[in-house]
Amino acid sequence: MLSFDVVIIGAGAAGLMAAIEAGKRKRSVLLLDHAKAAGEKIRISGGGRCNFTNLHTAPANFLSQNPRFCVSALKRYTQRDFIALIEAHGIAYHEKTLGQLFCDGSSKQIISLLLQECRKAGVVLWTGAKVGKVQKHNGGFSVAIERDGERDKATCGSLVVATGGPSIPKMGATGFGYDLARAFDLIVVPPLPALVPLTFDEATLAKLKHLAGVSLNAVVTCGKTRFAEALLFTHRGLSGPVILQISSYWREGEEIGVNLLPDDDVFALLKQARSARPRQELKSILSELLPRRLALHIVEDLSASSNLGALGRIADLSDKKLRRIAAAINDWRILPKGTEGFRTAEVTLGGVDTDELSSKTFEAKKVPGLYFIGEVVDVTGHLGGYNFQWAWASGYAAGQYV
Repeated sequence: MLSFDVVIIGAGAAGLMAAIEAGKRKRSVLLLDHAKAAGEKIRISGGGRCNFTNLHTAPANFLSQNPRFCVSALKRYTQRDFIALIEAHGIAYHEKTLGQLFCDGSSKQIISLLLQECRKAGVVLWTGAKVGKVQKHNGGFSVAIERDGERDKATCGSLVVATGGPSIPKMGATGFGYDLARAFDLIVVPPLPALVPLTFDEATLAKLKHLAGVSLNAVVTCGKTRFAEALLFTHRGLSGPVILQISSYWREGEEIGVNLLPDDDVFALLKQARSARPRQELKSILSELLPRRLALHIVEDLSASSNLGALGRIADLSDKKLRRIAAAINDWRILPKGTEGFRTAEVTLGGVDTDELSSKTFEAKKVPGLYFIGEVVDVTGHLGGYNFQWAWASGYAAGQYV
C-alpha cells in the first residue's frame, strides 16, 4: 500500500493543474488516469492546436444552477495567469476570433508544459490506471488501483476528482465522477450534452438534406439567449459554432430562431431590388445575398409550402409577399428534434451540484478531504476556450488547499 498526501483522479486539464499547485506546496501527489497518456482531451482540442483560454473570460460566459459559484476561482486564476505560464515556456500563440487563443504549433505543447510542471513539482503520474473502490476512513481515503495487470491501493488525506463528464466517450469519458459523488451522498445535477450539434426529424431532414455543407454567418436565438457566429447545415441537422453555443441553452421541445442575414434588413433590400431591377427573378436576387443552394431552397420551399404561389419576377411580388420572404431569412423558425448527444458533445452540462462544494476550496461540505474540480462540477463554459480556463482556475484553487 502506498501513501500520499493527495490523490487526484483524472489527468486532464483540471487534474494536471491541481497536481502542479499541490506539488508546489510540497504535498506528495499521485495523479491517476485510465488513459494511456495524460491530457488526451487537450490533445484533440482546437483542431489539434488547443484553444487554451479566452481573453474575455468572465462569469457571464458560464452556465450553472448557481451562476456565482465560478466567480471566486476565476478571479484567483485568470486568463492572464495562464497566458503568463504559456509565455514562460516560450509557446507561441495567436488570437483567432472573439478572444480565442490557440497555439501556433500543436496542442501537445500545452500537455508538455503541464507535464514539465508536474515533474518540477514532484508529482507521481500513473497512466493506464483503473480506479476501483474508493473508501473513506478516519485519516482520509483509500483508493483501489489496477495498473499493468497489478492491483494496488493508495491512501491519502485529500482526494481530488477531476474526471470530467461523459462527453466524447470514444476518448474514454465516463460518468465515474458522478457515481463517486453519489456514493458520498452528494447531489448531481443531471448531465446533458453541451456544445453539440442539433438534429432534425426525418421530415425536416428530407427537406434540408441537400443543404449539407452550406455554411454562413448567422444569429441564432433561443428564448432570450442570442449568439452570432458561423452556422453549418449537416446531413443530421445544424452545426457550426453558433449552434454549439445555443445548444447549451436549448431544451427538447423548444424552437430556435435563425437570422440567416443578420447584417441586412431583407425586406428593405427586396423592395429596393423591386424598384431598381423589376424584371429580375427572386432566386437570382437571393443568390446574391445567400449561398446559392440555400437561396434556391428558400424560394422553392416558400412556393411549395405556403400560399404565396409562384415566386418569379420580383416585380410581381407585393409588399406582403416580400415580408413573408424576408421573415424566412431574417427570422427562420425551426424546431430541432434533439442533439447528437454525448458522442459529439464538446462538454457536459450539469454535474456535481455547486451547493455541495466550497467555492473557495472545492471541498465537499459533507465530506472533508474530498474535492471536485473541472467539468465534473456543474459549471459549463461557452465555446471558445472558456472551459479550459475553468479547468485551470478550479484546479489552481483546489491545489492551494488539498
